[in-house]
Amino acid sequence: MEALHAPWRIQYILGPKQSDADGRSVFTAIAQSSEDVANYVICRARTSYAVLNSFPYNAGHVLICPYRQVADLPDLTDEEALEMQVLLRRVQAAIRAVMRPDGFNIGLNLGKVAGAGIVEHLHWHIVPRWNGDTNFMPVTGSTAVLPEALADTAAKLRAALGDNA
Repeated sequence: MEALHAPWRIQYILGPKQSDADGRSVFTAIAQSSEDVANYVICRARTSYAVLNSFPYNAGHVLICPYRQVADLPDLTDEEALEMQVLLRRVQAAIRAVMRPDGFNIGLNLGKVAGAGIVEHLHWHIVPRWNGDTNFMPVTGSTAVLPEALADTAAKLRAALGDNA
């Protein structure tokens, strides 16, 4: 059997999964950071931003997050909810133009039992999909094969979106 090495996963395995000591989620920390390239932020708007998932299900997996830490849709203001949807559409169009997927999985996981990994800070997932991308790796190996480095994907999407929303 051939081994597939994915050394970037160790950061997720060993790293904290929930809020830091101040109760801030990782998404709040990224929102307040100016290190967009290091954090894979691809676009910022007034009340939300788009960031590549550092531990993606598939290449080009983007998250749309509000700056404000809220856990559920009714907690968003109308402005935040609308802007997140507009940003989601823009990012989907950019992924389509840059990566040419055959389809998308787009959605939310609200609550731990629904699969939310960061329960305290809701975020939309945009996962591009290609015909045949559900090969033996995710099915038998619980492994995703990413054909491009996150930094390269982030740079391409940033360019497609422009420097700001």
